[in-house]
Amino acid sequence: MASWVLSECCALRPLPSSFSRPSSGLPPVASLKPLRRRPLPSPASGLGCSLGLGLGGRREWTLRVSAPLVVQPLENDSESLEPSVNRDDGKEEAFDPGMPPPFGLAEIRAAIPKHCWVKDPWRSMSYVVHDVAVVFALAAAAAYLDNWIVWPLYWIAQGTMFWAFFVLGHDCGHGSFSNNPKLNSVVGHLLHSSILVPYHGWRISHRTHHQNHGHVENDESWHPLPEKLFKSLDSSTRKLRFTLPFPMFAYPFYLWQRSPGKSGSHFHPSSDLFVPSEKKDVITSSVCWGAMAVILAGLTYLMGPIQMLKLYGVPYWIFVVWLDLVTYLHHHGHEEKLPWYRGKEWSYLRGGLTTTDRDYGWINNIHHDIGTHAIHHLFPQIPHYHLIEATKAAKPVLGKYYREPAKSGPFPLHLFQILSRSLKHDHYVSDTGDIIYYQTDTQLNSASDAK
Repeated sequence: MASWVLSECCALRPLPSSFSRPSSGLPPVASLKPLRRRPLPSPASGLGCSLGLGLGGRREWTLRVSAPLVVQPLENDSESLEPSVNRDDGKEEAFDPGMPPPFGLAEIRAAIPKHCWVKDPWRSMSYVVHDVAVVFALAAAAAYLDNWIVWPLYWIAQGTMFWAFFVLGHDCGHGSFSNNPKLNSVVGHLLHSSILVPYHGWRISHRTHHQNHGHVENDESWHPLPEKLFKSLDSSTRKLRFTLPFPMFAYPFYLWQRSPGKSGSHFHPSSDLFVPSEKKDVITSSVCWGAMAVILAGLTYLMGPIQMLKLYGVPYWIFVVWLDLVTYLHHHGHEEKLPWYRGKEWSYLRGGLTTTDRDYGWINNIHHDIGTHAIHHLFPQIPHYHLIEATKAAKPVLGKYYREPAKSGPFPLHLFQILSRSLKHDHYVSDTGDIIYYQTDTQLNSASDAK
């Protein structure tokens, strides 16, 4: 249904056929050379989709939570798909990822095979049954063996499976799990409540993230701090945010009070995260979260706090590390600085093109290919089991706007070096400018090096 809406309900209205390259707001330390001005295809200002009603007047909840509210693709006007510029000496100028792409969202969508949009609820449920079986088998084996050589292995394995639970619930939240909103809601609540995530509260804020990806002020998770806000934080807050391992334990605190500069809670129905019509959903999810907390308290009473810490507590925090690591690295840490936008330079397409795919080695299949992230951000309606094929089909259209992930060994240990480097350099963005890049607080780095 989502694919039909995009292709049938959206009208593209071209603007004038050329415009000049926007100012990038690149920090003085950046090494990118300025590009020569050249004609580019114009942005289409009129892409708007009617969301909320399906065939026969039935309300399509899955579209409401998955599709962007504002999409502004840029149409190809017989230009090359790779917007490099040839210099007078015949050499190619450096590619600037902040330039408007010479293709539109509709062109990417047209390149993706039609079957990639099909949601198979039986296939989706098979992943749930498999993961639930693995979680219970791991817990039973660890409790039976009860060996301190086994426990650390169990914690890593079970924490990774909790993270797999989250990814499947994430599909439910996007409506890519099935076309049945009730099935999506029931499965999403069971999976997310079991790992202490308020399903609807998170689903709504994650929808905001997708609708505003790449926007400095409006993005929801792991977005940049403007310079003024960054410098207003006390030193301990800055240290906790940018010094490992502290940022990797941020998610539960984000659920309760969001990021610096934003207010509200994922548990409170009157939070400014939600509109009045969503209050009942938020209350339902908070009650489910509370029920899981009561179950855990009862098991702690029966089994003892140490046993519950080993069986559930430590794996839960491993899951939190996975969630923060993966979310952060999909939007940060590329070897070349990627732009963030505000104002008229932002569009749904340009924001989505700043997301980055990652290779997690053996973990790719375990956590349901969530590392294939760029196409997921542009088209969250695509089920996770079609993302690899969809990405392969879209790459010729994306050209240099798609960044091939570094290949991983069996375990993605290389990502920790990327994470560490990014946290040392990606601290804040300028308070002004519509195309901006991360800047570095040298005093923060000096304080960390001194310790």
